[in-house]
Amino acid sequence: MADMFCPECKKSTEVVLDHSAGENDPVRVGGPSNPLLTDGGLSTVISKPNGASGDFLSSSLGRWQNRGSNPDRSLIQAFKTIAIMCDRLGLVATIKDRANEIYKKVEDLKSIRGRNQDAILAACLYIACRQEDKPRTVKVGNGATKKEIGRAKEFIVKQLEIEMGQSMEMGTIHARDFLRRFCSHLGMTNTAIKAAQEAVQKSEEIDIRRSPISIAAAVIYMITQLSDEKKPLRDISLATGVAEGTIRNSYKDLYPYASRLIPSSFAKEEDLRNLCSP
Repeated sequence: MADMFCPECKKSTEVVLDHSAGENDPVRVGGPSNPLLTDGGLSTVISKPNGASGDFLSSSLGRWQNRGSNPDRSLIQAFKTIAIMCDRLGLVATIKDRANEIYKKVEDLKSIRGRNQDAILAACLYIACRQEDKPRTVKVGNGATKKEIGRAKEFIVKQLEIEMGQSMEMGTIHARDFLRRFCSHLGMTNTAIKAAQEAVQKSEEIDIRRSPISIAAAVIYMITQLSDEKKPLRDISLATGVAEGTIRNSYKDLYPYASRLIPSSFAKEEDLRNLCSP
């Protein structure tokens, strides 16, 4: 048997003692720390004895100690809810972390007590998406209505602007930011999606005073009218979250510019004349 040596002391031994073993094993040190939580989220809890459930004294002591030593209980629950929303929407970790930071800031101000928690959390996520240049529609959330989330967003922005003493950077949103996702929900062809993208890009050169989401929905309505696979207005409304009446009004504003917006490779002049009049 070949001689074996300890990597630290270099002495011959039949047992190799690796003194560094386990140093990088996360199992030995618990979960990752979270700078937004007290003590980084690393705290000690009293667990019940193995096997039996433990006597009344130890069980009560553990319950009260754990309750008293976890000041971040509500924060942890809020972060879990944000994580669930991010998973459902396929959002990246940077957006989740930003939403957590925003929630922690408003929670520290003690200004959200008594408010709709679902709307507050969804609004934090909406703001995070805007700041990370990955905007989503207002209806990102977890049961809260579009109006509730909108109000919560305005409240949070106002509170943080007062705290910071300056305006809050929200990022600019464009119709193109939403378009591909909407088209995908509607099952549109690649050709139609490409035409819609070009139309939306050209719409930015025209002074159309509508929200980017409304413009995206109206462009989709216009493109689908010109394609073989027409989409009912109701389906477009469901996919985009824009009311049917709002889509009609936005379409009315876009209609006079159809020849400028729609790529000639997608529709000819005679096709445009067959567009539904607003």
